[in-house]
Amino acid sequence: MRRILITLLLAVVSLSWIPAYAEAASTVPPGNRNAEQPPVPGASVRRTRGTNSTFDRKYQKVRELLATDTKLMSKIKSTARAYGIDPIHIIGALVGEHTYNVDAYDGLQSYYVKAASYAGESFRFAYNGENVDDFVARPQFDACKSKQDSYSLWTCREDVWEDDFRGKAVGGKSYPDNRFSAVFFQPFYAGQTFGLGQVNPLTALELSDLVSRISGIPKLDEKNAGGVYKAIMDPDLSLAFVAASIRKSIDDYRSIAGMDISGNPGVTATLYNLGNTRKRAAALAAKNRGASQPVWPEENYYGWLINDKLSDLKSLL
Repeated sequence: MRRILITLLLAVVSLSWIPAYAEAASTVPPGNRNAEQPPVPGASVRRTRGTNSTFDRKYQKVRELLATDTKLMSKIKSTARAYGIDPIHIIGALVGEHTYNVDAYDGLQSYYVKAASYAGESFRFAYNGENVDDFVARPQFDACKSKQDSYSLWTCREDVWEDDFRGKAVGGKSYPDNRFSAVFFQPFYAGQTFGLGQVNPLTALELSDLVSRISGIPKLDEKNAGGVYKAIMDPDLSLAFVAASIRKSIDDYRSIAGMDISGNPGVTATLYNLGNTRKRAAALAAKNRGASQPVWPEENYYGWLINDKLSDLKSLL
């Protein structure tokens, strides 16, 4: 009888991680799943070489900014508290962006100056002369009309783009085989993001309701591209969108994949870099349905660095 009870107990324990049946989310282990850093994309390598820099120098530069700018660190901590996340997640996102995508400025004031330089600029979100608000009024997007919040609305529209327009000809007009955000929401050049957190304009629109509710920032409107860029470039506003993005990824993985990623900054940094957290969480949940052992989310090159440097980054707090 004792042997049977022990066997049953072990069976219950071995199945306790399964998201679909767990009462509480499974905690993702700390650290990296990959022993070596996954490959860094060629575009990032070329961009860094083009500025006669290295990833290590860029890492040291953003770390120095965080270590010496007490005003910035205070903003990071207060914003993290507002969104119920550990500030190390915001630090991870900022370090990843400034190590692999852009060079850090020497101080927070430089980000204010850069944001101010775009004030008054006239631009719009459009593709080939068609404004995005006219584009999403097409009947293909009718299923999105019932969505009640900005996150559901814009992610629905992003899904419709992927399914019905990306790389296809519709109504005699051809559309690029590229992301919705790159086609309609980057009016200067594809791939460009802005500000301290390098937030994509589409991501900002998705998170607008959450940020408005928690931080009191007025809701964004795709018809006012200048207002969107102000929100993602002004450090007093943009940190809220960084924190909201991380908060949403944690919530998506808990509710969809049944996993708690809040203790692994490398995973949240990876998701900050990649986006599409709902789909990624759903794909992970699907992998785990028939698995005998948990399949944990893995970090990419960007998140791997954050976990690898975690002790150093935590010392900043």
